Amino acid sequence: MAVDLKSLPNLPGFSIPVHKERNHKSQTWGFVNGQRMEMQEGLSHDKPKFVKAPKPQDQWRNGSLPMATTRDVFQATEPKDYDTLPAWDALDRHVLRFKGFFKEAVVETNLENYRIRKCVIFYYLEDDTCLITEPKQDNSGLPQGTLIRRHRFPAPEGGYVRPEDLRIGSDLHVYGKSIRLVDCDGFTREYFNSLGLDQPATMEIEDDPWHETRKDMKVKAAAQERTYEKLYREVMLGGGHINENMQQFMECDRKVCRFFGVLDDLSTPQYERRPFTILFFLADNTVEIREQYPLNCGRDNFPIFFRRGKLLSGGVKALGPQDQLPNPDSYVKIDDLYVGAEVTLLDSKFFIYDADDFTRMYYKDVKGQELEGKMDVRLPERAVPRPPTPPYTGYGSWDDSMSSVLHLIPKVPKKDFHKLYNNDGKILRFTGKFVNPKPEDVERRFVFNFHLFDDTLSIHEPPQRNLGIVTGKFLEKGVHLNQKTGRLFEPVDLIPGNTVKIFNHEFEVLDMDEYTRKYICQDGAGPFVDLQAVLEKLREGMRQQFPLVRDVFRRFDTDHNGVITLPEFRQALQKFGFMLSDEEVLILMRHFDKRQDGQVTYNEFCDALLDEDCTCEMMKTKPPIDPRTDSEYNMRAAQKASERTETDKVRKAVRDIGDVFYKHVGMMQKIFKEFTHMTHKNYVTVEQIHAALLKIGFAFDTEDVQRCVLFVIPNCDLDAIDYVHFCQALVACFHDLCAIR
Repeated sequence: MAVDLKSLPNLPGFSIPVHKERNHKSQTWGFVNGQRMEMQEGLSHDKPKFVKAPKPQDQWRNGSLPMATTRDVFQATEPKDYDTLPAWDALDRHVLRFKGFFKEAVVETNLENYRIRKCVIFYYLEDDTCLITEPKQDNSGLPQGTLIRRHRFPAPEGGYVRPEDLRIGSDLHVYGKSIRLVDCDGFTREYFNSLGLDQPATMEIEDDPWHETRKDMKVKAAAQERTYEKLYREVMLGGGHINENMQQFMECDRKVCRFFGVLDDLSTPQYERRPFTILFFLADNTVEIREQYPLNCGRDNFPIFFRRGKLLSGGVKALGPQDQLPNPDSYVKIDDLYVGAEVTLLDSKFFIYDADDFTRMYYKDVKGQELEGKMDVRLPERAVPRPPTPPYTGYGSWDDSMSSVLHLIPKVPKKDFHKLYNNDGKILRFTGKFVNPKPEDVERRFVFNFHLFDDTLSIHEPPQRNLGIVTGKFLEKGVHLNQKTGRLFEPVDLIPGNTVKIFNHEFEVLDMDEYTRKYICQDGAGPFVDLQAVLEKLREGMRQQFPLVRDVFRRFDTDHNGVITLPEFRQALQKFGFMLSDEEVLILMRHFDKRQDGQVTYNEFCDALLDEDCTCEMMKTKPPIDPRTDSEYNMRAAQKASERTETDKVRKAVRDIGDVFYKHVGMMQKIFKEFTHMTHKNYVTVEQIHAALLKIGFAFDTEDVQRCVLFVIPNCDLDAIDYVHFCQALVACFHDLCAIR
């Protein structure tokens, strides 16, 4: 017999004991991975979503020791390969992105019935919310941006939209809108692949009449322009051309010819040539003259010499109310202005000496004549006589005295620290004797010491046996004046054979030491460079830096084409710390180049760098370097360098244009369509290929297009290129020309 327990009083002894496996107290809040969160569903929000995240690999290493007892106790009996984490933690900033479109009816115009509106759907995995935005388009007239704010989208069958509901090719129904999904990004595809749900291929979005009209405006040309013959026929039939000025404005709006002229101003006490800019507006045949004020010209800056308007050629007359209007032919026309013309405007004669690039193109294309080149109208600079420098008084140094001459308030002379640093410790030594000496001074010899770091000179007399004169310091070190030239001493003044005069003592320079001779032979650019020593240091440095000669050659051959050209050789020498001139680099490169063809191959590089394994003579050394200059070899080296540079340009052009044809879907159809718009024949020119690529959206130089055509189809006529054969050959040779060798 059943007993109703609800009718029993809730007192001890009136209840049947209930046995439970767990007598815990349920908790609303809990901790997951150290984060406090609400565990019970329905209090403040839904129960949080949990996902399985892969656990990181155990990094604990026992080695040869057994498992520790404490670790064995705390280790899970059934270890799992994943952790259960809340979605907001595991899927933070994980967003699926789809592209789609929907059709919107248009009832305000009879030109279109509907319009395609593209949108982007974002699905946030952390909380299953969605956001729909529409990319903005210029002049669309639609409030674009966020279409539907971020929240959980309701599903048509109930519940909310899940990731499984989003498939390319399917429709997403949200608040009465049907959005067709056509594409997704790479992350979205990888996410669905991990779930075992592959997304279909990308679909193309159909165009509506409005988008097709916008595309035709960019591609298609306007109707045939109105010619003067057409105007003449209309007048003969009695129609006439009533909007002549309006048509000129529509055709030539914002087209301005700019000429540069000068005006010889004789009204000032001093002759002056003033520069002007003459602007001719083709829209309404008006003229504006602007004056270009040079710096420190002394004039007030009013750049508008004549404000834009109709300008009469010749003189200027003040017209009254009773005067007749001037003849339209008396106004300045575009034919009156050209380079080399002398026109009279505002009672002033202007000479036009140059024009800008647009004006030259306008005369060449429209009028069929080319303007002359720019003329030099600059006046010779006035030779202002410089006052003579007063003689050196002898007080203080030469720089201190010149500072008081050049400045009203003397300034401390500045030191050339670069000269002090580069020429520190460099001394040029010369020997000399007296000119017209006395009998007792015939045997006396002097040593001139010229210090390069501060241009000071000192003279001392070396001791000689039985000379009878106390030798030693003859002239104190300092900046001295050469009385022969009237200037301070320079190294070229002490070349053997010259005569110098200092403090009324005249000397004849006899000889110089070896260091000075090498320095003078280099025109004062620096000490002589021993190329043989540079070559040996280069060999030793390459041997120490790389163990294999192959690695050394790769260090030189930067473009990896198998040969070393002149720019690569110069760059490699700079990397090793040798700052040599172009002539010295060519001498070293010619030593490496055994075939003398202007480039160094790998075998030639090995022959010059490595020693022979077995020789017939003892201590065989490398041949010495030839320091002579070979002009023919220099020309060959420059030619090879230019050829390698052109080869790199050809390879880059073919790779870039090949990527466009090979990697873009539908590229063949697009460019064939452009070619059919340009010509009805099966061949095109290089300029037409360049224009077709530009209309599609790929900008290349005309020279690069020409290089690509000649590489794919050698010896072809650039004015008649079979574009079908060209495109097929370019796609076929795509994998033959790799980017890295």
